[in-house]
Amino acid sequence: MSPEHSPRRSQVVLVEPALSQLAKLTASETHRLDRVIVAISVNPELGTPVPDTLLRDYVDDVDGVRVIYYVTALRQITIVAYVEA
Repeated sequence: MSPEHSPRRSQVVLVEPALSQLAKLTASETHRLDRVIVAISVNPELGTPVPDTLLRDYVDDVDGVRVIYYVTALRQITIVAYVEA
């Protein structure tokens, strides 16, 4: 990869439960969540697989954020199902 190009990010989509949770977050919590979403979009392998599902569970202890998500087969879209900040 040439130095001019950063890793390709997946598109992140929040489904209804995550959108409802997002609406209840403060500006500070939303900012912390944004950093985690960017990290996941660059590296969808960050989360721990949830046994017997397609879901991944990512907890950022520094920012106090938890995101449950799954990645589509072509790794182009990351679907966020749950957020906690």
